[in-house]
Amino acid sequence: MDARVLLTDARLPDGSVADVALGGGRILAIRPAGADRRGTVDAIAGTTGTAGAARGASPRIVALDGRWLRPGLWDAHVHVAQWARSRGQLDVSGAASAADVCAALAVAPEDGPLIAAGFRWAGWPSPPTLAALDAARAAPTVALSGDLHSAWVNSAAAAALRLPRAGLLVEGDAFLAQRRLAGIDPDPIRGVDGAARAAATRGVVGIVDLEFADNATAWSARVADGVDLLRVEAGFYPDLLDARIAAGATTGADVPGTRGLVRHGPLKVISDGSLNSRTAHCLDPYDDGSRGVQNVAPEQLAALLARARAAGIRAAVHALGDAAVRIALDAFAATGARGTIEHAQLIADADLPRFAALGVTASVQPAHALDDREVAARLWPGRTGRAFPLRSLLDAGARVALGSDAPVAPLDPWVAIAAAVHRADGDDAPWHPEQSLTVAEALACSARSRLAPGGPADLIALDADPVIADRATLRAMPVALTLLGGRVTHDAR
Repeated sequence: MDARVLLTDARLPDGSVADVALGGGRILAIRPAGADRRGTVDAIAGTTGTAGAARGASPRIVALDGRWLRPGLWDAHVHVAQWARSRGQLDVSGAASAADVCAALAVAPEDGPLIAAGFRWAGWPSPPTLAALDAARAAPTVALSGDLHSAWVNSAAAAALRLPRAGLLVEGDAFLAQRRLAGIDPDPIRGVDGAARAAATRGVVGIVDLEFADNATAWSARVADGVDLLRVEAGFYPDLLDARIAAGATTGADVPGTRGLVRHGPLKVISDGSLNSRTAHCLDPYDDGSRGVQNVAPEQLAALLARARAAGIRAAVHALGDAAVRIALDAFAATGARGTIEHAQLIADADLPRFAALGVTASVQPAHALDDREVAARLWPGRTGRAFPLRSLLDAGARVALGSDAPVAPLDPWVAIAAAVHRADGDDAPWHPEQSLTVAEALACSARSRLAPGGPADLIALDADPVIADRATLRAMPVALTLLGGRVTHDAR
């Protein structure tokens, strides 16, 4: 049954105060505050799991008391199961050397397997070694890099996970280790539920899940088990492409049994590596003479995109270095495919206008700029002015979508928004502030709807005006209320 809801005293982005009527999961009317409320239409609202009042009942009034109303926010790049698992992992993100990680592992309990996460070895004095990790801990131990493109695995863990070798693993070997780790706890459903609830407290209404898994099937089970606080686009990888084509699972189609919350998402292709693993494929060499790794050959990438396009499936191509970005754009151009380039951390100036010309979205994670600024200065000298070039992308007409790549960065859109706007964390000086976005632009790049009649009732109410918030307030923006299709998923009023 429908409940009838009227949001009152909502302060809109233009500063005006209004009443907002919701119905059938959509915005039905926006009126000046206190206007005649007769004829308010039925709306879906209420707390999770509760039935609405009968049609025709008096409207449920939700007083926002002048809070700022905005469209709900999306995270365009999440590995949700890994984000859920990361909460129980040992944080070694502050390690400045392999010895620092080993020291942290050496004092951990020896009574079972251990997963550590967050290390970034590209700037260390020397790379991680198997001998050092085996000496630090005898029980099965895996340390995942902050970018997830490296895994440091001791001998016991390699044996337990049936990996072909131990030590520092990068790219495909590291992804295999992560898949095998996921097999130990294939779907941490309670952890995912907790992650979804935490996301709703930050105003998140939807995510693009690019986990290394059959995400459509996983999310069907989660929704059936009551994990229903987010909209999800369920991405998949090339090993599932044949099955998706056979099933007619076009991008945007509803996944059956998920009440319209889950839709089939893009084909994810990891075409190169990452900066912190020295595997991002670049036009110019690193200090050791290498240019990174092209995981998928150009002709193979084009073939995958062509098959996806013919089946009505969009593509999400991981391309971080400028050489990989160019190859990805070439593949989109050759095939007419549509979709996103994920990360696009380093882009040649000549390639910036190609995003708009080809209709390719730059799906970027601004918080990575804060994590990577020092290693970028070391490994990409003279090129950091075109690293994380958000302003240049927008000025070139590209569509930009913001995300986190959680667990690489927190699943918190305000962290991404603040990073895009201020290009700094804490009291740091802004890093290439000429590439900053305005708050309004960053919010637009984090949302998929408009605050207007006919739009979805995916809304958030904020305790502060983000447009005038200082750096600290923007990053920690207090979210008072989150609505998903008019249904309350978070209420801190």
